[in-house]
Amino acid sequence: MIMLKKTSRTFYIPINRLKEGLKEAVAAAYLCMRAIDEIEDHETLADDVKVELLNGIHVAFESKDVVTESQRLLFPYRDILPDVTMRIHEWALLCPPTVTDVVYLNTSKMAKQMAEWVHVSWNIRTEEDLDGYTYSVAGMVGEMLSEIWFWFDGTKSDQEKAVAFGRGLQAVNILRNRKEDLERGVDFFPDGWGTKEMIKYTRRNLKLADSYIVDLKGGPALDFCKIPLTLAHATVNLIAAGGNKLTRDAVMKLVGSIN
Repeated sequence: MIMLKKTSRTFYIPINRLKEGLKEAVAAAYLCMRAIDEIEDHETLADDVKVELLNGIHVAFESKDVVTESQRLLFPYRDILPDVTMRIHEWALLCPPTVTDVVYLNTSKMAKQMAEWVHVSWNIRTEEDLDGYTYSVAGMVGEMLSEIWFWFDGTKSDQEKAVAFGRGLQAVNILRNRKEDLERGVDFFPDGWGTKEMIKYTRRNLKLADSYIVDLKGGPALDFCKIPLTLAHATVNLIAAGGNKLTRDAVMKLVGSIN
């Protein structure tokens, strides 16, 4: 939970509130995916090294010994990669045994798809390309969470809406990080798109995400999803009004207002 708090103020709060068992599963899933995300977004690693490492994580999480394989892979980069990435084997071990297949499979799949996007230099020209990217790095997380909800207490949810939940949150990040992404030479906006078009895309997915959480009908899954979705709506509204990032006080006020 200390690492989780360091890496995401948005997700620390709802994960920390989850029940025992579910908390470990979602925390493990989040940290594994944050670990590979740090490879994809690393500022100094060469793209060919990123591809090698992400494909290596893909293989490690499909192997019989995630710990040994991931440590062997990452050790040469221990002075370059952040702690959350170097400790990915710890997050893997944190996961409850009865749900490891779900978390490991999705981590492996996401790492492979991230490697493919790095390989093509995040070449996003059309909305279809954007859908593909946002699925690879976030829509897949929505699918995985739906599987975890079902594993924990039998909660069923719509997979298409689950993808939109993840995709909408990622689109908010793309809007918020626009300046930094362009500075590092990456443009996630399709050709001809400006902020107006990306906001429209984001809100369309967040609307589906609203429908997704309505379908959850209570329980820990709903309690978890409400917080990042509320913050996502508030952030996109702020960006539409010319702002960029919610203050810590604004975040805490919004969280406190959620029933």
